[in-house]
Amino acid sequence: MTLEEAIKTAIEYESRVYKTYLEAMDQATSEVGKRIFKTLGEEEKGHLKYLRDRLDEWRDSGAITVAPLGTAVPGRAEIAEEVDRLRSTVSAEPDAKHDAELELLKKALAVEVETSGFYKRMVSEMTAQGQEMFQRFVEIEEGHQAIVQAEIDAVNGLGFWFDMPEFNLEAG
Repeated sequence: MTLEEAIKTAIEYESRVYKTYLEAMDQATSEVGKRIFKTLGEEEKGHLKYLRDRLDEWRDSGAITVAPLGTAVPGRAEIAEEVDRLRSTVSAEPDAKHDAELELLKKALAVEVETSGFYKRMVSEMTAQGQEMFQRFVEIEEGHQAIVQAEIDAVNGLGFWFDMPEFNLEAG
């Protein structure tokens, strides 16, 4: 796959993830759920802009600049530590009222896993510039997976949304 084809395919993946988060935000019934889906959706929207800029750059010059790509989501290890801390302080039964959000989260996790798989494949197949750009996407998408999984765990095992100051997704 050429770098141009990889970027176009990445845009398709990111568009699908973005659409998933927009739909989830509209369907979520809790304010925390809406906020999390909105924040993750905004990140995916930023990914789309980044990729479109790289595609335009590639078409204009035949090369890309691997510009920094930030994220509001903490790393996978930090999320895991906070989930463990939360589990040790709370013991509640799952609440059936979150079934709708749980399904939205499962759908979000599935598209994040699929998208991350694509990026991992691109890291293994692309040349230097493509590898560098797509490696950052792997890191970010793994963080997204971790936060969505933490939310699933919270709904399943703790009975409420995972909403702690350490994970203020609105802080950039």
